[in-house]
Amino acid sequence: MKEDDVDILARTIYGEARGEGQEGMEAVACVVMNRYKDHKWYTGYVLQDQRKIADIAQTCLKRFQFSCWNKNDPNYWVVRTVDKSNPIFRQCLAIAERAVAGELADCTNGAVYYHTKQIKPRWALYKYPCCEIKNHLFYRED
Repeated sequence: MKEDDVDILARTIYGEARGEGQEGMEAVACVVMNRYKDHKWYTGYVLQDQRKIADIAQTCLKRFQFSCWNKNDPNYWVVRTVDKSNPIFRQCLAIAERAVAGELADCTNGAVYYHTKQIKPRWALYKYPCCEIKNHLFYRED
């Protein structure tokens, strides 16, 4: 288990779903892990020994994939500065550790995308959610 993967995943969970309770935060972790395992365009890759290797942290940080990492997002500085003194962030760290260790069951039915119910992004116009958890709708790859 890479410490960077756990830390960045926990920060992503915190930035994307800290108000969604345990189930909502676990759902975001599942989406990241599904993307990481999918090896598609939304997976973060790093170069290692002349090969591209999928990386959980880079999957979270891939440009424009998780809004909390966009520099113009209000959550950007929040996720960069939160620490273990925050009880919700500690909960996110525990979820991230379970996810990276392969101990988190996928509650999203294989989703690799999500958005809040308040918006309808262009990419979701002709897709049907595979699951709804709290304030988010989740989608599988077509």
